[in-house]
Amino acid sequence: MTNIDVSTIGFTNKTAEKFFSLLRGAGVRTLLDVRLNNTSQLAGFAKKADLKFFLSELLGADFVELGDLAPEKGMLRRYQDKEMTWDSYADAYTELIAKRRVESNLDIALFDRGCLLCSEDKPHQCHRRLAVEYLNSRWSNRLKISHLY
Repeated sequence: MTNIDVSTIGFTNKTAEKFFSLLRGAGVRTLLDVRLNNTSQLAGFAKKADLKFFLSELLGADFVELGDLAPEKGMLRRYQDKEMTWDSYADAYTELIAKRRVESNLDIALFDRGCLLCSEDKPHQCHRRLAVEYLNSRWSNRLKISHLY
């Protein structure tokens, strides 16, 4: 079995130039949006409608929303409001995606040269890292994961 190259990226603290250069350098073919809210004006160049255009025009890449990998609004709010620690949030999020059976509902081929997108600058305390690590554990460690930042 060959490994599948997959990466993760956050758009915060990045210029559009840096963001798209990182994607190009990683050879990303599909941006996998795992954000809960991808239409906010705060997202700047990373708003869903704009991303679809930029990805196609600049990289010849596709855009796919993966709502099953987004956290629940209440859970995310409790973490952002510091009502939950990172460890509690991570446990709750992992339990949520396990309950959703994402490993059975998603096609591993979608992740081949895919890149999970969220807003957090770095992956350390972001659900995109948890999601890709969870999937890798369920898919016999076939994902070769890199984090772009």
